[in-house]
Amino acid sequence: MSLFQALHTATSGASVARVWIDAIADNVANMNTTRDPGEEPFRARQVVAESVTDRGGVGRGVRVQRIADKPGDPIIVFDPTNPQADEFGIVRRAQVDLGEEMTNLLLANRVYGMNITVIQTAVDSYRAALRIGA
Repeated sequence: MSLFQALHTATSGASVARVWIDAIADNVANMNTTRDPGEEPFRARQVVAESVTDRGGVGRGVRVQRIADKPGDPIIVFDPTNPQADEFGIVRRAQVDLGEEMTNLLLANRVYGMNITVIQTAVDSYRAALRIGA
């Protein structure tokens, strides 16, 4: 693998991690969001990534395939004082688990950091190779 291929692969990994971190931030920001009765509550977003390969099957990085809504039923809460409760006092909340989101944030942050380390190492190697010829 050439240095430029390593840069491209690590850059694609960092880009996917950035999208993942953005989705987590959106999920945490909307975890207490409620909507009027009859409206669909906020759904947590999950980033689905896929590997990118060339015709020979050699890896060329990753990309975001899609951003999917988390499946499952909303959380049902009895809160008759909530202005968005239905006639029975039921509020439908987003199905966002803060513990799960924080764990995902740690993972995404590590993925981002590791890819940045690979980029920095490739740049340092490229600079060292340029100094050899000078």
